[in-house]
Amino acid sequence: MKRYIIIIAIFCMTVFPKLNSQEVTVGTDSSILKMIELGEIVIKASKDNVTYKSIPASVSVISSVSVRENEINSLSDMSAMAPNFYMPDYGSKLTSPVYIRGIGSRINSPSVGLYVDYVPYFEKAAFDFDFFDIRRIEVLRGPQGTLFGRNTMGGIINIVTTSPMDYTGTNINLSAGNYGTYSFNAGHYDKLSDKFAFSAALNYIYNDGFYTNVYTGTQVDRLNSYGFRTRMIYEISKRFTIENIAGFELSRQGGYPYAIYNDSLSVAEEINYNQYSSYDRNLFSDAVLVRYSGNNFDLIATTSYQYLDDIQGIDQDFTPDSLYYIVQQQKQHMISQEIVARSKPDRRYNWLFGGYGFYQAFDNIVDVDAFTSKLSYTKTYDHKIDGFALFHQSALNDFLAKNLTITGGIRIDTEKDFLYYTYDRILRGIEASLADTVYPALKSLEVIPRFALNYKIRNSNLYAVIARGYKTGGFNSTFERPEDLTFDPEFSWNYEIGIKTPLFKKIIYTDLALYYIDWKNQQIYQTVPSGRGSMLKNAGHSVSKGGEISIKTIPLKGYEFTVAYGYTHAQFISYVVNSSTDYNGNYLPYVPRHTLSFQAGKTFMIRNSSFLDNIRASALYRGAGPIFWDEENLTEQPFYGLFDAKLSFTRKSLQLEIWTKNMFNQDYNSFYFEALGNKYVQTGRPAQIGMNLSLKF
Repeated sequence: MKRYIIIIAIFCMTVFPKLNSQEVTVGTDSSILKMIELGEIVIKASKDNVTYKSIPASVSVISSVSVRENEINSLSDMSAMAPNFYMPDYGSKLTSPVYIRGIGSRINSPSVGLYVDYVPYFEKAAFDFDFFDIRRIEVLRGPQGTLFGRNTMGGIINIVTTSPMDYTGTNINLSAGNYGTYSFNAGHYDKLSDKFAFSAALNYIYNDGFYTNVYTGTQVDRLNSYGFRTRMIYEISKRFTIENIAGFELSRQGGYPYAIYNDSLSVAEEINYNQYSSYDRNLFSDAVLVRYSGNNFDLIATTSYQYLDDIQGIDQDFTPDSLYYIVQQQKQHMISQEIVARSKPDRRYNWLFGGYGFYQAFDNIVDVDAFTSKLSYTKTYDHKIDGFALFHQSALNDFLAKNLTITGGIRIDTEKDFLYYTYDRILRGIEASLADTVYPALKSLEVIPRFALNYKIRNSNLYAVIARGYKTGGFNSTFERPEDLTFDPEFSWNYEIGIKTPLFKKIIYTDLALYYIDWKNQQIYQTVPSGRGSMLKNAGHSVSKGGEISIKTIPLKGYEFTVAYGYTHAQFISYVVNSSTDYNGNYLPYVPRHTLSFQAGKTFMIRNSSFLDNIRASALYRGAGPIFWDEENLTEQPFYGLFDAKLSFTRKSLQLEIWTKNMFNQDYNSFYFEALGNKYVQTGRPAQIGMNLSLKF
């Protein structure tokens, strides 16, 4: 690995100086900055056609150029690229918690919303999917419940894929890297007429795995993943458009490269367990959008459906002994319907009304084998959730003063949660039915308000926000005592001020925000008393406060720079477990106090060459930490940083890229937990290097 890195470094030092005398620099991502400055980027997640500059919220926009250049292949690859955004990469695709400003959840429903092409992802088990065909990613920080409802306390991630109305052509991409990494994706985008367009894209990823199980001598985390996406858009008339977007992913993955943590040496021992662990998933999503444009208003109806079918097998003790093995199966059907009516933009008074309903059904089966006690049991969960909401938002421009906009919104959200539960056990050959119960439905009615001010001063926008956050309660999928069956909703009030402004004659564009989150009834991850599984319990009172800054520059002598920094100070204010244990004043676990990213790039145009048109060099540094792994704050991952780099060579429609991730092979732990009397860790992925070949025509 070091040999390859040295070769790349020598190439950069020897070739680039020779290019400087004849170079012409261009910026590949600078158009995004120009659109921000002109106020032309419409944030699709806002639902009210508001632009990046005028939206009273802290927002990060990651373009398709940045996605490709930085080898962003999943949400976890985005960690720290948006301030205070963190998604650890551990376990398998099933374990995919997301944290924004310290708000997140390891299990059960997420605390951060995810939308992909208008489809809401209610299950975290669907969050970790393979990226391809991505147009841009929007990260809105702070509660977004007024427009999006449940489980958006931390914010919203909105992913937009490529539309054949915006881009036509065919793309083919091949990639190969160490650790047996291969991928292929291709997409075709076409407009058959001014009224009809369609696209189809395919994706395949294979990886031998990064971690070896010494017990079996095989890799723990091998991956096979297939995906496709289709899109059809039909403009029936100038006023009426219908669109369908469908996507599917089939993933077969080994998982859980957990090793016992040696406390005395502060190192991970070898991965050494005897039973194969895996996570297999089928994921299908579909959205139908109907848009009508009237003289004074727009009407948008979105119908979405998602199907998730997965199975997890896991050696729960992660040792060479046969102690515990668990198999969990899940099938989910989710359908939602949203109708939004909104005024045309750029008026003094803008309004939006909406209605939303959803139905989510789960069938879960958990099979547990406790070999030493000759115990096996099966738990089944027939779980159904339905909800309905009405919401409204008004914005008045030139309120009390010119260029001052006041925005107010409110949402009334109601929900019902049903559970039918059975528990069958075999103990030393004796069968018993321990539970066959329909639990009383959990019902909720919540009011979610939001108020904001935005004041434009020349080219700058100042804003202030007060918003309520809300995350639903529910049933624990694993519980051993009656008092652990359910957990309550959690709530927050978010107070935020920010400014978006150009500096130094518009050379730099800066987005700065400060926030304070008052957080009640926080849902905390805990291990069940036996150690075989996890559940949520409510804490008392927590506070998260901090700030974030994003800086983008226009090309300076051809060089482009982007900096994103976030600071999160998240603590328990009141969390008393019992008379002898309280965590008051401790930091929240799994939340990095600092996130930092730095991107740099430059394109070298080569004149009078029949071999190359340009060479582009780019680098990305991402850092996070410190991260405490437990409520006691006894174990932590110090701040660590990963360095990625890429060289791209372009000739007309052909491009060759050489990339490396975690170039300097930084050692760090991506996860830590305690169970069954042991301490376990997963170490971070090692250095990777690879090559991409792409063709456009």
